[in-house]
Amino acid sequence: MGNITIVPVWIIQDILVLIIATLMVFYIIKNEERPKIVLLQFICFVFFYASVFENVAVSMGLMGNEGFYAYGHSILMIFNIPLTVPIIEFLIVYSTLRVLKTINIPSWTKPFITGLCAMIFDFSLDPVAVKQIFQTSEGIIGRWSYFPIPGEPVIYGEPVMNFTGWIYIAGYWTAFILIGEWWHKKKGYSNLIGYLYPFLASILSVVCLVSPLSNFFNYMGPFFARTSNMQWVMLISLSVISVGILVLAFVKFWDRKVLRSMDYKNDFPIMFTFLGFPMVNTIFCIIGGYWKILWLVVLAQVLLLLCWGGIRILSKKGISQKG
Repeated sequence: MGNITIVPVWIIQDILVLIIATLMVFYIIKNEERPKIVLLQFICFVFFYASVFENVAVSMGLMGNEGFYAYGHSILMIFNIPLTVPIIEFLIVYSTLRVLKTINIPSWTKPFITGLCAMIFDFSLDPVAVKQIFQTSEGIIGRWSYFPIPGEPVIYGEPVMNFTGWIYIAGYWTAFILIGEWWHKKKGYSNLIGYLYPFLASILSVVCLVSPLSNFFNYMGPFFARTSNMQWVMLISLSVISVGILVLAFVKFWDRKVLRSMDYKNDFPIMFTFLGFPMVNTIFCIIGGYWKILWLVVLAQVLLLLCWGGIRILSKKGISQKG
């Protein structure tokens, strides 16, 4: 663990994430039927899932191993990663899942759709973070520095498979959380099961993440090498499959009942996660003069905006049905 690095841009970004995370905690307390369990999901995701795999990758990167990465040091750290990194990952996964629960689509589609949203969100975040390199008292440090292996397919310095990864990283968690919620309900909302399943979801998600299944999703390992163009094939294939499931789910949903409409004021933390963070990333991209990646960051923002627009249309449909 290194010293605190004072970079104003990073501090502003961290403060914004912490503010929205605080508002999300209040949102959970106000809107969830069992807020204690959902807050436990928050804690388990941040400390026992996301921070685990992030710290493993960072530790490997700091030891000079190619194919891993490192973060610049922030004021609040979980060992070698900024606290805000797993927090913002939870915000996008929880926000997507929360929205999907309100529009009543089949549960089996939710891990795919949550993973797709997480991947799109990552396209608005990572390219900017990689470009945010500053000279500090500790030397030249990047907000997020990746160390690709020679010959590996990359998108602006970041391995293609890192974007693919968010489809299954978010998907694993979503699948196990949904199974845990089903188990909790089946057992009559037992407190023991409620307090147990978020921890189990974290453990099982980590196990899946370090299993050969992840490398198969990344580049069809072990049948192909990491340096092959199968990284592109798997990114495109999993994206197309996820988009297809999204379209199928919404077509199938169209005649089903909307459980709850989305409200801009009440659902502000959800809306800001979908739209506010990508907009902030776009602003920092412009301020930093990272013109080469601007198109990609804006494209991700537009796609998330379209997702939110679709949610609003479905919400209005629900309101008209109730009326």
